[in-house]
Amino acid sequence: MKTMAILVVHHDPVCREELVSVLRGSGYTTLAADSAGSAAAQLDGQVDLMLLELTHPGIDRDAVRRALSLPDVAEPDSLEAAERRHLSLVLRHTAGNKRRAALILGISRSTLLNKVRKYQLEDG
Repeated sequence: MKTMAILVVHHDPVCREELVSVLRGSGYTTLAADSAGSAAAQLDGQVDLMLLELTHPGIDRDAVRRALSLPDVAEPDSLEAAERRHLSLVLRHTAGNKRRAALILGISRSTLLNKVRKYQLEDG
């Protein structure tokens, strides 16, 4: 079973190391950061939990509050709207090259052309 990885962000090295020591003693994989920048660099999927000092001089409390706020739950898009948006994205990625776009999407060029017409994604 994988051990939970905890990132401790605290500006005071003594306090930070005490927290790390306690958490490691409890069996957690623990990482430490002394600044918001070094903490951000460690958030690469290896961290499950972050212990953040909110009085840290480099922490913007309002930004943390906004990041933690749950967004309003929007009604999901229809499948057609999602397909149109994805087709548009792939066509932009391929600079309009429909052959490449069809290859990326895993569909025939003629199917792509039909969808381009259906969703009015023609150039212009």
